[in-house]
Amino acid sequence: MIYQIRPMTLEDVEAVAQLEQACFSMPWSREALAHELTGNHGAHYLVAEAEGEIIGYGGFWQIFDEAHITNIAVSQRWRRTGVASEILQGLDVWCESLGIQYVTLEVRMSNVAAQALYEKHGFYSAGIRPGYYEKPREDANIMWKKR
Repeated sequence: MIYQIRPMTLEDVEAVAQLEQACFSMPWSREALAHELTGNHGAHYLVAEAEGEIIGYGGFWQIFDEAHITNIAVSQRWRRTGVASEILQGLDVWCESLGIQYVTLEVRMSNVAAQALYEKHGFYSAGIRPGYYEKPREDANIMWKKR
């Protein structure tokens, strides 16, 4: 199947909220996602869409010349197909267009697949945030990338 990566719109919020519910133990609400698009001028989000279905999304907050990746999620049946990698590449192109020099994110210590993906895209481990995640409580690996 072919999919496309494009900017997220308000029409995508419901599908992205459902994806959040499926992927995360503490998902963002529809209201929070909508606010990202309408009230947070530093927020930038992409979705991956296949045949009218949102199969993944990712985004970042711009803070001067840095970007903080907030979330990347891919539906279960589309994992390990390159969707997350394409979303990351799209975010990187967007960062470049905005003059962003550094990109950071946190990832669960147990999520070795995601850490491997981020390392493939030039991120490196820069420390640990103890107890950063809840449900279940877990440390976060802080990762950085210099563009």
